Amino acid sequence: MLKKLIPQQQVNSIYEIDLHALFKQGYRGIITDLDNTLVGAKAPLATPELIDWLKVVGQIGFQIVIVSNNQRERVTQFAEPLSLPFIYRAKKPTNASFRRALHIMNLEAGQTVVIGDQMLTDVLGGNRMGLYTILVQPISPADEGFFTKVNRRLEKAVRIMMKR
Repeated sequence: MLKKLIPQQQVNSIYEIDLHALFKQGYRGIITDLDNTLVGAKAPLATPELIDWLKVVGQIGFQIVIVSNNQRERVTQFAEPLSLPFIYRAKKPTNASFRRALHIMNLEAGQTVVIGDQMLTDVLGGNRMGLYTILVQPISPADEGFFTKVNRRLEKAVRIMMKR
């Protein structure tokens, strides 16, 4: 079970991901979390830096889908101005939202990367589906909700167990 919580890659932010290398390895789709992965948990819109990153993602040839456990209003407000497909109330780490994202992109698991800031939702869900998982550091942990804070404590305990 602990192995399913270990990402294939860890970076400080999405901007450190070598997108060209992933594309050369055959990946064509990105399933990404929203809050504390792309922007802070309370940031309503994309930053100019993120908009530039998303342009590069598209220019390289990736498809992208936002998969968030957050509510419809939050995810819609963020994703629609960017013309990005999205899934809200995803119930990660369950498989359904990941399968739906793969269907939207018409890709297989082996062609897809998951990017997120939580081991217990993004990494666990992605690993269970056979996706390549990338864990990023949360952008603004102080703004997180109750359940995310609980998850962070559990993640801390898991990291201690894995070091042993």
